[in-house]
Order: sequence, then structure tokens, then C-alpha cells
Amino acid sequence: MTNVLVTGGAGYIGAHTCVALVEAGYSPVIYDNFHNSSADVLDRIEAICGRRPVLVQADVRDRAALDRTFADHRIQAVIHFAALKAVGESAAIPVDYYSVNIGGTLTLIEAMKAAGVRSLVFSSSATVYGEPASVPVRETFPLSATNTYGRTKLMGEMILEDLARAEPDWRIARLRYFNPFGAHESGLIGEDPHGVPNNLGPYIAKVASGELDQVSIFGDDYDTPDGTGVRDFIHVMDLAEGHIAALQGIAASPGLMTVNLGTGKGYSVRELIHAFEQASGQAIRFTIAPRRPGDVAQSYADPTLAENLLGWKARRGIQEMCRDTWRWQRRRSGAEA
Repeated sequence: MTNVLVTGGAGYIGAHTCVALVEAGYSPVIYDNFHNSSADVLDRIEAICGRRPVLVQADVRDRAALDRTFADHRIQAVIHFAALKAVGESAAIPVDYYSVNIGGTLTLIEAMKAAGVRSLVFSSSATVYGEPASVPVRETFPLSATNTYGRTKLMGEMILEDLARAEPDWRIARLRYFNPFGAHESGLIGEDPHGVPNNLGPYIAKVASGELDQVSIFGDDYDTPDGTGVRDFIHVMDLAEGHIAALQGIAASPGLMTVNLGTGKGYSVRELIHAFEQASGQAIRFTIAPRRPGDVAQSYADPTLAENLLGWKARRGIQEMCRDTWRWQRRRSGAEA
């Protein structure tokens, strides 16, 4: 059985990917410092899968801890999620973001090289496209970044590109996510950020459950069908399964691949709110706020390359994302699922 180190494996996307790994016959080793996650996710993964992943509690910048982990668990591949990820926060504490997102990636690569492990799936982001001039967004589009978080992801991609060019025996997949949403269908794991959510999906869920008062829609005068911003929301389990496809894809041949993980369809903020009202049976209050600097009217992926290279395609729609999020939200808040 292939042992896969999952840095940040207790986080939102990481935990769902660990479930997908177990279901695909891999053995995940979670490596996490619980900065924005909780240790009880191990219990939930075990409840879903019937098997408890190995846990190493440590920081991705801790080279000694990484070296011990590679030696103790015979790691054969790595999926690298561990990072700080809030756009707004990244502007306030940029040095922390560079330290974790760039420093952590470099330390991980050094530990992988020392251990002779050359297979890496890297968690990137559609933020590396900056403000795309058109949609759908393809992998060949120019790259830029409008915030510190985006710059750390773009720098991480550049580091891996240089590494693959210098050492062609590496097997690397860079996965550019669009907007993860949803939860595992069991309702046992989902997105549970510390404090007020930065992402729209969990914010709407907390409004529906009464934990927050209302959603702010930032701009209703965009050139879109209903005036609100349009984004590509992808179910977190589709995203998790994309990592399995990438792991299998890089096992087949050395080199560097870069693919979008999205649905290829955009939903407006109003559409998402309406879909969540239908799933939850709750009215969701909202207010119109001014546009935010840097926001674009619409952004959604062209996922064709991922399907061609990996045989992967998103299978779940907005209804499943809202239904599963609501099941998770109710279970999390103590209500019946």
C-alpha cells in the first residue's frame, strides 16, 4: 500500500482528500500543526473510512520533524496542502504568509530530496491568474497575482517549475483550484474555519443556521446576468478525487503537469444564495455592499485539460454542494442531520 504524506491533511480539503485516498487504496499520513484545523477530524475520518490515518503533529517548516516522518513511515509520495490561505489576512501579515507558504514548501522539497521521494501534488489556486481577461480560464493564460496569498502560490509554482527543469526525474502536479464548496455526504466532515469564514459558502451556511446575521453581496452592478459576481464552485469531494487522479497521473510518467480543477460552469452569488435556500429551507438575509478592489465580474475554469490528462471531471453540482454543506452545518451545530 502506497504511503502518502498529506501536509495540512487535517484541514478542509486535506481531510476530504484523506478520505478519498483511503477509498482509493492509499495509506495517508496526516502532517498538520492544527493552526486552522482540529484533531477531532481524525475521529471523523475513521468513522467514514473504518480506518484511522497516522497523525504527525508538526509544522511544515520543521525540517527535523519532516525527516523523521519520511524515515518512520516510508513515505512514497506527498500531497502538499499546508499553507495560510486567507486573502485579506495575507495583506495584514505578509511575512507570515511567505514564511509558511514559501518557506514551508522549500523545507518540504529539501526533506523530500533527502528521503529520495520525488512525487509531489501541489495545492495551487486560480488566484495565480490574477484578473483574467476572458472566460473560461485556461492553463495557458498569463499568470499574475493581485494579493500576497496569490503571490505565494505563484512563487510556489515557479519554484516547482524550476525544480522540474533542473531535476527531470521529479513527478509533480500543480493543481489550480477554483472555489471549493460542500462537505462529505455523511455530514461528518466539512469546512469549519476558526472565526468568521473568509469563503462565501460557509458564510452562507452560518447565516442559514442563525450563527451570522446576513451575507454581504459585494457589488450587484457587474456585467453578469443578475449583476452579481460569477464564480466556479466545485464540490470538495470532486476536488479531493482530482488529487487521486493527479497522484495516479504523475505515477505514470515523470515531469511537470499543471491543470485547473473546476467545473467549467459559473454561478452568481445570487444563484448560490437561492440554491442554499432551497437546500436548507431557510431564508438567507443579504445586503448589497460596494464592490471590493480586485474582484472581477466572472471567473470559471476550462477543465478540459484535467479530463484529457487525468480522466478527471467534476461530477457533483451546486445542489449537492449546498445539500451536503447544510447537512454538515446542522450536524456541527448539534441539530439533527
